Amino acid sequence: MTEAARRALGPHWPRRSAAEREEFTGLFQGLLERGYLSRIGEYGGERVQYVGERIEGEFATVRAQIVTAKGTQIPIEARVLRKGERWFMYDVLIENVSLVASYRSQFDRVIRTSSYEELVKRLKDRGQP
Repeated sequence: MTEAARRALGPHWPRRSAAEREEFTGLFQGLLERGYLSRIGEYGGERVQYVGERIEGEFATVRAQIVTAKGTQIPIEARVLRKGERWFMYDVLIENVSLVASYRSQFDRVIRTSSYEELVKRLKDRGQP
């Protein structure tokens, strides 16, 4: 999750302290869990077809497609990074739209127009029931 959080914060990541990075990673994970991972069950009944993979050193791309009950094909791509013997996903593209890039542009806009502290406040507020 740290790699995804680092990429989502983009050029603002190096300016953060270790404690801020840890806090942001937790907030970003919560955002993903509430907004996307919790919706995976909505794809019940659809098929996921493996399309292919490309490995370049420590990075890999796994391509697949969701085939809906109506036959619509939705391309998905997982971008992963190898650390030791394990692979960690750091981005997902759905119909060629990067989840991390979308958040990066939103986060950058908040930081540039307000502050990093305002971004953290908004992420914390979103986490409240």
